[in-house]
Amino acid sequence: MSLSLTRLYAHLIFSTKNRHPSLDDEIRPRVHAYLATIIRGMESPYVVVGGVADHVHILFDMGKMHAPVKFVEQVKRESSKFVKKLGAKYQDFYW
Repeated sequence: MSLSLTRLYAHLIFSTKNRHPSLDDEIRPRVHAYLATIIRGMESPYVVVGGVADHVHILFDMGKMHAPVKFVEQVKRESSKFVKKLGAKYQDFYW
């Protein structure tokens, strides 16, 4: 039986709703770290996250275990919940 290896690199870009600069300097590093944690938890060991106040870039190895639409849905949902818990001024945060 032969061995099958898959490397599927993806580059996601999430923009905040209406490009509002919600990811200020106070929370941006925490949000980037949390996004990397979510993605690593989904069996994607290679992750690089960066961005500015109104969007993030995520480069990662998605592998073959997840459908892309479900992967993105989970990352956006979990990270939105995280940001909303960072304080009252982030309660209206959406990607």
